[in-house]
Amino acid sequence: MPDQHNTQHSGFSFFQREQILKELAAEAFDVVIIGGGITGAGIALDAASRGLKTALIEKGDFAGGTSSRSTKLIHGGLRYLKQLQFHVVAETGRERAIVHHLAPHLVVPEKMMLPVLKGGSMGKGMIWMGLTMYDLLAGVKGDDRRRMLSKAETLQKVPLLPEEKVKGSGYYAEYMTDDARLTIEVVKTAVRHGARVINYTEVTDLLYDGKGMINGVSCTDRLGGRTLTVQGRFVVNAAGPWVDDLRRKDNSLKGKHLFITKGVHLVFNKETFPLDNPIYFDIPDGRMLFLIPRHGITYAGTTDTPYTGDKDHPPVLEEDVDYILNAIRYLFPTLSLDEKDVLSSWAGIRPLIYEEGKSASEISRKDEIFISEHGLISMAGGKLTGYRKMAEKVVNTIVRKGGWPGKRKCHTKNIPLTEAPFARQETVMAFREEMQKRFAHYGDHEVDEMVMKYGRKAEDILAGAEKEGKTPAIAEAEYALDHEMVCEPLDFLERRSGRLLFDIAGVRKDLEDILSLFAGRLGWDGEKRRNEEQKVRERMQEITPPFASPRT
Repeated sequence: MPDQHNTQHSGFSFFQREQILKELAAEAFDVVIIGGGITGAGIALDAASRGLKTALIEKGDFAGGTSSRSTKLIHGGLRYLKQLQFHVVAETGRERAIVHHLAPHLVVPEKMMLPVLKGGSMGKGMIWMGLTMYDLLAGVKGDDRRRMLSKAETLQKVPLLPEEKVKGSGYYAEYMTDDARLTIEVVKTAVRHGARVINYTEVTDLLYDGKGMINGVSCTDRLGGRTLTVQGRFVVNAAGPWVDDLRRKDNSLKGKHLFITKGVHLVFNKETFPLDNPIYFDIPDGRMLFLIPRHGITYAGTTDTPYTGDKDHPPVLEEDVDYILNAIRYLFPTLSLDEKDVLSSWAGIRPLIYEEGKSASEISRKDEIFISEHGLISMAGGKLTGYRKMAEKVVNTIVRKGGWPGKRKCHTKNIPLTEAPFARQETVMAFREEMQKRFAHYGDHEVDEMVMKYGRKAEDILAGAEKEGKTPAIAEAEYALDHEMVCEPLDFLERRSGRLLFDIAGVRKDLEDILSLFAGRLGWDGEKRRNEEQKVRERMQEITPPFASPRT
């Protein structure tokens, strides 16, 4: 049996799963949302905050698909200028500012460099014009506005760049985030507004009334095995790459459909890849690549290739690794990186809306709502930055169809994504400096990561570790078990903390202690512990060299 003594749980932890499942089965909801990525989470928050009785059901873990495997940026879509999608740039720029305001600890401004290269596809004039339009369309203000740097200024910021190749650079603002943490904070905020939310519960069937209109779902709890039905006046399909699977189940997959592409990112040690400033650059095939330094590591990505394989387990292949390594060598010819230098990696898939005659990298990240003749509301496409507007469109549709005029107004732009919000970025910086001084023995990287992920809660986690003589990883795992509906170690290691991606050496060191914590708290027997350890070790093998070739 799970060990619940001497523990302060929130209403959103593994220990409340049974109660949440009972409530889902017993109540009738205004809205039932299928999918716990950023899209579903955003819809749940918008609906619940307008007073709609809301349920969200996720078949795996929250952010377990696309929403934990992006480039981890809330950005304004600079590349859409090349496609002349001015409205996309304008909307994503506005949304970027809103999300930063809602969670300034988690959506952090960083200056991005766009180098001007001899023989490159973009000259100084084009970059200046593009960044100027970008600032105007996205409403960029103050220090975030673009600047053009000389060759000397560019090399001073990134000395690794080849002097003979660089002519200067554009310098503009992007915003770093942790996509999975953003998703879980939106989920937790929806719960605080009354939403009933569960993970590891799979929708197996759609339910219909006597007139053939959808009115609920049948589910199976994948951890306990029980089946249940959840009644809802409206059912929203926010399943990301699995949207068409549910449309097919509804017999409504007609006309437009998804086009799935895969994107891979590689992680390097900062000593191996010493980069201090983020870079966004064009490579010979016309694509753009990000290079992002983050608290002791540098990551690079992404690829963009059509994908038709297992959507739950997209692989990192040798050809993906070679593509990124070749792109890095193009920009930094003296940097001798190869596969063995990759610390970890991740592969994610993007649910794009198919456009005839366009390649994977040319297809727009636009979103669209499909409503079937049976009433299934599907939200397809979209991107991380636009999650709040996507949710607003869906809930506006629901309140219009439901005849709820009193629930028309979306106000998620005023709902902070934390229980203890920061007023502004300067407040976050002051708090971070205070934490660095107080917990200097843990190192700046550890402290900075904690503040970015948990905001003011980082103080409680680090103080708990210090008081009880635990590592920060163990204290963080305890917090996740008590407050963030973590059900197995991979939920914590990969999505709540990101440690598997950004500190895999630390995971290897702490793994036995983490498994012991989970076993004790969740009441595992020896066989269950061995199975969970095997899951973690298999995942570690998947994301580290040697990578699979397409033939294996």
